[in-house]
Amino acid sequence: MARLKLSLAMGPYDHVADLTNGRVPVEGVELNCLTYRIEEIFFRTIVHRDFDVSEISMAKYVSMVSQGDDTFVALPVFPSRVPRHSSIYVRRDGPVKTPADLNGKRIGLPEWAQTAAVYSRGMLAKQYGVDLAGIDWIQAGVEQAGRIEKVKLNLPHGLKVTPRPDATLNAMLLSGELDAVLSATPLSSFTQNHPNVRRLFEDFLDAEMKYVAETGILPIMHTVVIRRELVDANPWLAMNLFTAFEQAKNRSVERALFSGFTAYPIPWAYEHARRVKVMLGGDLWPYGIEGNRRTLDPFLEFCLEQGISHRRIQVEELFARQVQQGFRA
Repeated sequence: MARLKLSLAMGPYDHVADLTNGRVPVEGVELNCLTYRIEEIFFRTIVHRDFDVSEISMAKYVSMVSQGDDTFVALPVFPSRVPRHSSIYVRRDGPVKTPADLNGKRIGLPEWAQTAAVYSRGMLAKQYGVDLAGIDWIQAGVEQAGRIEKVKLNLPHGLKVTPRPDATLNAMLLSGELDAVLSATPLSSFTQNHPNVRRLFEDFLDAEMKYVAETGILPIMHTVVIRRELVDANPWLAMNLFTAFEQAKNRSVERALFSGFTAYPIPWAYEHARRVKVMLGGDLWPYGIEGNRRTLDPFLEFCLEQGISHRRIQVEELFARQVQQGFRA
């Protein structure tokens, strides 16, 4: 039988590299692997449906499913996971000194449905009692004006998001028009060491590690989707792809923990990986549903409470049943 030819669009991750470079084959599949900027992959996947298999924003995918869009079905594969205390930026001379000070302020974000912002808002509301409805939310591009939401929102009563297509978050924070910015991508003013821009959580690593240890939430930013029509026509496809992603990830983790050489250009990277593995109490980077339920269930609650999701989604609705059933050809 001829192998199924599919396009795959992914970011440049080490834990996916052995799949995209062919060292880990996908049984029955010939992949044309494409690497683009994450924002381009998301835009082309969500707006134009350009790829057979692709990385996608977790929040946007949840929103699509909640609105009955069944173009894609996800694999429980999570290429990007980042706690987001580090993604909140404030003015050093401004009124925001602690998380509680965010109440009633003007806060910018690139998209309400950006996954990082969903987790940040959920953390601020649950851990620090921030009233999301009492904030003046401003949506704009981080460094380039004109960014828009890519999915339809269902904001609850009292929550308001004002688009500013004429402005950028970085410029508005510098001018004082904003008191804070939530952004997965660091602001240029911060990376260029502007004296008046800082992270709200300057000790973010300690805060993030404490949050993960206490809540069990290791935030999932992205998942991987397949065109549903392909899975319907080839029921073995989802499990074969999942198996290959899992094997590639395991090989990467092996390199990180046990290579015996500097697999990454970071001193003591292997020791940091070992310590995180001990903290997490098991798999350093779990795929699958059950090993991620403590992250996925709260995230779906955040999505509903924040108007990303148009109805309460159950975890199992998101992922290919063939993977949940372990179906192979």
